[in-house]
Amino acid sequence: MKLSVTVNGEQQEWEVEPRQTLLDVLRDRGYTGAKRVCESGECGACAVIVDGLAVDSCIQLAMQADGCSITTVEGLESNGELHPVQAAFAENGAIQCGFCIPGMVVTAANYLEENPDPTEDEIRHVLVGNLCRCTGYKKPVEAVLQAARGERSE
Repeated sequence: MKLSVTVNGEQQEWEVEPRQTLLDVLRDRGYTGAKRVCESGECGACAVIVDGLAVDSCIQLAMQADGCSITTVEGLESNGELHPVQAAFAENGAIQCGFCIPGMVVTAANYLEENPDPTEDEIRHVLVGNLCRCTGYKKPVEAVLQAARGERSE
């Protein structure tokens, strides 16, 4: 089947199998930021933005995204500049093993588009679908707050 999508601003047409997940197709084509962890939509490590909605790409069939615009963690940066959430995660030491972080960053960046001034509780609620065993969530939440405020560490 032919899949036509826009990935990180670039139009793509790919031949895919009907059974392939969006995660499979993206990773097979070099978009490896979304991680394969639970394969059941429970951990959020595979989150990507599809038409403005953060989704777990491991449980979405690729063909469901036909005609859609997809943003991966790789596509958040612009003109060589990290997205504010990416920069804040790096600056705050919110990155540990790296499995959950891309999904957490994508989810947070997407949320800040709809709510640019969240509370700490709102951020914690949004990140509830992103399981992390390393960070304890304190630093990621601080990073998202920093990104929302437009602050930079010195």
